[in-house]
Amino acid sequence: MKGLAWHRFGVRPHLLIPATLTLAAVLLSVVPGGFSALPETTPFFALMAVYHWSIYRPELLPAPVVFTLGLVQDGLTGEPLGLFALVLVVVHGLVSTQRRAFLGKTFLIEWFGFAFVAVGATLACWLIACVYFAALVDPLPVALQGILTFAVYPCVVWIFARVARATQRTA
Repeated sequence: MKGLAWHRFGVRPHLLIPATLTLAAVLLSVVPGGFSALPETTPFFALMAVYHWSIYRPELLPAPVVFTLGLVQDGLTGEPLGLFALVLVVVHGLVSTQRRAFLGKTFLIEWFGFAFVAVGATLACWLIACVYFAALVDPLPVALQGILTFAVYPCVVWIFARVARATQRTA
């Protein structure tokens, strides 16, 4: 009966999965965690989501949605408005144009590509923050965030893949 209600409004729930999971990643990014020395450091979950969905279903996570989710993360984290939005849109654009290089390849190739994206995004965020604040921002939390992001990526995208498969079977 629930499926019938969704279809009555013309919504197919499995098409909302990438945007919904990316929103969940944004919200998870603002939950304090990390190490006791740097409790504010959490992985850049939204970057993982944008990278993953830009390879596998870019049509279900268009650039305006990515930009909006980036603005939400900026607002929730207190970072300069537009910082994460800009980085996420650039990542979405670059990865979605290069997705053929990843499709059909092993996960290690995808993860290797993500390493470059994570380093680039981490450096970009740090540089933009330094310019915005007109001061040298401490690079340790940013570097730790980049390392955590890279290390946690396999677990997060495994969850994304499982949820996507489960919703495809029920659709």
